[in-house]
Amino acid sequence: MQFITTFPSCSSPFLNHHISSVSFRSIRPRLSSIRCSSSSSEMEGSTSTGMYPLQRCKTLHFVRHAQGIHNVAGDKDYSAYMSYDYFDAHLTDVGWSQVDNLRKHVQKTGLVKKLDLVITSPLLRTMQTAVGVFGGEGYTDGISAPPLMVENAFNSGRPAVSSLGSPAFLAVESCREHLGEHPCDKRRSITEYRPTFPAIDFSLIENDEDVLWKPDVREKNEEVTARGAKFINWLWTREEKEIAIVSHSGFLYHTLSNFGQDCHPSIQEDMCKHFANCELRSVVLVDRSMIGAAASSTNYPGKVPSGLDKPSDQSESQSDKI
Repeated sequence: MQFITTFPSCSSPFLNHHISSVSFRSIRPRLSSIRCSSSSSEMEGSTSTGMYPLQRCKTLHFVRHAQGIHNVAGDKDYSAYMSYDYFDAHLTDVGWSQVDNLRKHVQKTGLVKKLDLVITSPLLRTMQTAVGVFGGEGYTDGISAPPLMVENAFNSGRPAVSSLGSPAFLAVESCREHLGEHPCDKRRSITEYRPTFPAIDFSLIENDEDVLWKPDVREKNEEVTARGAKFINWLWTREEKEIAIVSHSGFLYHTLSNFGQDCHPSIQEDMCKHFANCELRSVVLVDRSMIGAAASSTNYPGKVPSGLDKPSDQSESQSDKI
């Protein structure tokens, strides 16, 4: 099975946070899927493998936020998503239990120690999930490093979370949920978030107030897909090789559904199904279009010191000609 993820060609990385006007139809021809095999007969009868330079790869760990109060209300009555009672929804007690269980998993597997960066959508439920899963141990007053989350943040009843021993945390607007109409998907001001999440970096967010969310316009699925493609493209401008992304059901579904169309059906289904609350999926992305330009940190040039190094098979082929 050949497992390749490629990206849409783009003359500039995704650096702004506005809704793209590019339609799904216009980006699709330039977007290759995960390649699992070159034909259906290969899928059925043989195994195909691929090999790529390590510096052209990134490992991404996608996480959907844990259960929020809007999930519970919306499951009972979909119209609840239109209620301002669930503005910038926070996690439920069940959601925090889901966070604690995923935290145990990433610590047991050693994943958290491999991470170079945690990217989070700047909504309350995603930031709560991100710091709860990937943050350091309990915070103690007097420690010089700021906490990732203060104690009892937004009346959560949770202890403070330390930033010591944790990867860097970066809030990114472009991995938010569908924008518009649903108050649960509208964020607070960054001014309000900063004192609650002191160690999260909000520097890439251009506007203090939420200028992207509109009360009477819901972002279309194809716009979310285009935004997701630009987000993946932007990741290749980052130096980090192993990144966790804490986001939302709709964003993750429409972003990952762009990949896997030529895989075996079981792999495509695994890639493209909706995420459960606090589900984690890991993928390897391969840059075959030279979007990323990082040099290898592990390759070694050899011949130090210099010496004769003619391959034995080359010598044998020359002797056959005599």
